[in-house]
Amino acid sequence: MTSPSPAARRSRGRPAVPLDRILAAALQLVDEEGAEALSMRSLAQRLESGTATLYRHFGNRATLVNHVVDRVFGEVDLDPRALAELSWDQACQVVAQAMFDALGRHRRVAPLLIEQTPTGPNAMVLRERCLAVLLDGGLPPSVAARVYATLSRYVLGFAIQLAGTEDGAERERASAHFHDLPPAGFPATRAAADSLPVPLEDEFAFGLELIVTGLRRLHATAGRAG
Repeated sequence: MTSPSPAARRSRGRPAVPLDRILAAALQLVDEEGAEALSMRSLAQRLESGTATLYRHFGNRATLVNHVVDRVFGEVDLDPRALAELSWDQACQVVAQAMFDALGRHRRVAPLLIEQTPTGPNAMVLRERCLAVLLDGGLPPSVAARVYATLSRYVLGFAIQLAGTEDGAERERASAHFHDLPPAGFPATRAAADSLPVPLEDEFAFGLELIVTGLRRLHATAGRAG
């Protein structure tokens, strides 16, 4: 009896899994178990498939990560027409907040953004829209690039901390500790204890306003120099 050809053997293997289902499962895996849990093998197990199925779509884990990250960037809620109507400084705040909110819905995905510069289609569109507003606002290309990079790094730095803020037990413990400090040794901390620790979302908004205020001054200085 003639042995089946390699093509025939492959055709009787596991069926192809749609890309959208793979990425949904990958993001769910990261949401539940963390970025470090994402591998070709762990994802294949979750899909009840083989790694060969995944290699039909991704050449390696880095490519998979790029797709997962871009799926999250696709959740950044921005109206391009509304964004184009904002001043450049308003756009900075809106874009940064929208990015932070998207990462807040997937609190364990941020470490994946450290592995590579996002270059998927959703990330590229977001970058293009933001840079366009900055350039239209009169910022030189080199400054516009640095502004976007700074905002992105700022968002990422806070987003990485989101995984540890899912319950308030630690905040309550820290708050109680600050209130119980001896007044003689820690008078300043005791004076600010009612506001400590600062919620992460409040820290983010406060710091973002400081960054944008500094950028406004930079913009004004550059305009006077010009």
